[in-house]
Amino acid sequence: MSVPPADGLSSLPSPLARLGAFAAILIAGACGALIGWKVVKLQSTGDSTTAAAVGAFIGGVGFAAGVAVVAVLALRAMAEWKATNQVDFDPKPNVAQRRPKR
Repeated sequence: MSVPPADGLSSLPSPLARLGAFAAILIAGACGALIGWKVVKLQSTGDSTTAAAVGAFIGGVGFAAGVAVVAVLALRAMAEWKATNQVDFDPKPNVAQRRPKR
């Protein structure tokens, strides 16, 4: 578990962003399960309940895993962006302070 810096600044994504990523993963898993189930139902003949369940499971896990990878990458990019924006940045530094003293 990470401890926030003493000045109160944190590069952790907001709870809303994390909740959005979690919701996206759940929705993708549900959509993948529906697609996997329907593909197996369309391709098979007769009573194929077990095969449809396996197709739904594989589709759901596959879609959820793919969206989870994208969500983690997006949250990390947001955290890095937030961390770099929290650093004091002077667009026009004082030239006299940068010159070496002779």
